[in-house]
Amino acid sequence: MLKRIFFIILSILIIFPCMSISAYEVTGFEITAKSGMLVSLDTGEALFSKNENKKVYPAAITNIMTALVVLESDKYSPDSKITMTKKARNDILGTGVTDSHTKVGEEFTHTDLLHMIIMCSFGDASCLAADYFYGSHEAFVKKMNETAKKLGMNDTNFTNPMGIHDSKHYTTVADIYKMTEYALKNKTFKEICAKPRYTLPATNMQDKRILSTTNFLLVGSNSGYEYSYASGVKTGYTDEAGRCIVSTASYNGYNYLCILMNSPNNPSKRQELVECANLFRWAFNNFEFKEIANSTEPVCEIPLELSMETDFVPLYFDKPFISVLPKDADESTIVINTKLYSESVKAPVKKGAVLGEAEVVFAEKVIGKVNLVVGENVKANAVLKTADVIKSIFTSKAMIVVYVILGLAVVGFAVWCVIMNYTKIKKRKVRYIPYNGKERENKHNR
Repeated sequence: MLKRIFFIILSILIIFPCMSISAYEVTGFEITAKSGMLVSLDTGEALFSKNENKKVYPAAITNIMTALVVLESDKYSPDSKITMTKKARNDILGTGVTDSHTKVGEEFTHTDLLHMIIMCSFGDASCLAADYFYGSHEAFVKKMNETAKKLGMNDTNFTNPMGIHDSKHYTTVADIYKMTEYALKNKTFKEICAKPRYTLPATNMQDKRILSTTNFLLVGSNSGYEYSYASGVKTGYTDEAGRCIVSTASYNGYNYLCILMNSPNNPSKRQELVECANLFRWAFNNFEFKEIANSTEPVCEIPLELSMETDFVPLYFDKPFISVLPKDADESTIVINTKLYSESVKAPVKKGAVLGEAEVVFAEKVIGKVNLVVGENVKANAVLKTADVIKSIFTSKAMIVVYVILGLAVVGFAVWCVIMNYTKIKKRKVRYIPYNGKERENKHNR
């Protein structure tokens, strides 16, 4: 069945080479989200994609960046206390964002604050973070956008730390992937976003409370949408953004990230949660790691100069290339296209030197790029090396300039000689003519 699907996909690629389609076609269920991706966190490959570069509104997915900016602030200290302010409470009035119901003057730790932001998308917690860690919303948002640029999120712009709808507050699925992948490298962020519940300790103004995640895929959320292998990350919703989810799942050594944006708001069924779980099942059931090439067998070779040992140097992948491919994929259809940085190389060459790159292509789609490196040291022949040095000296740019100067000097000298000879000849003619005239005059007077 899968082979038939692959042949259909390949036919579409051949007939419509300019058409934008998903990496692989999902089967057995529908994806109603207007934009989305399913990416292997192990290899970075997209198994599914839909309008990944189209502008979307992030809603509370924004809080991934909000949490990142907090975590990377010099003021962040897990056990330090922060106090809810009247300004932060007033900032969310009339916005419709989720309210933490903390009181003005209430104290809690920076860690507690992050749980409020990541797990629950509390708007007043995000406002408080902006003012406390960077002095103002404007400075905090500036830092958000600077971080986005640093991560290569070139189609993203933030205008607030909460995810309130604004036509100038936007991103793309591809950028959300970059942001989330980076955030998951932070241990604190990764641990918080995987929690279905968190006990907020008693404060100076309230007893302890239980915070519950908005990500109903997590086991323990008691939502009816739980997926056994889900482990994070964030949800969001506004009328303009639709239902949004960013989630991870891990099983049997495989790790995936799913992003679904602008899913329909169906009161009777959380479509984005169902489809996210379906995509995870599809990936776990139908794909597996395949080693395309190892780093011990040569891929190609490059001509070698100045060596008596060999005329060619074999090149290898700098590391084994492993891809997540369909279990029934025909590995014989995988093509490796090599690109050398030069037509030849001169000895000596060192093991590990990068002399080119290779593209790995499956079903006419580039699934990865790998450096091509020298596998072993090769020495230069002393005689050939000396001759090459002498040749390089006489063919260098400096020598060419010398040659030009000498050539111009020779030409100039030749021109000078011609001019001087011409002048001498001319002077002789001038002296001879008056002499003959005088002689003829004397003859006439006689």
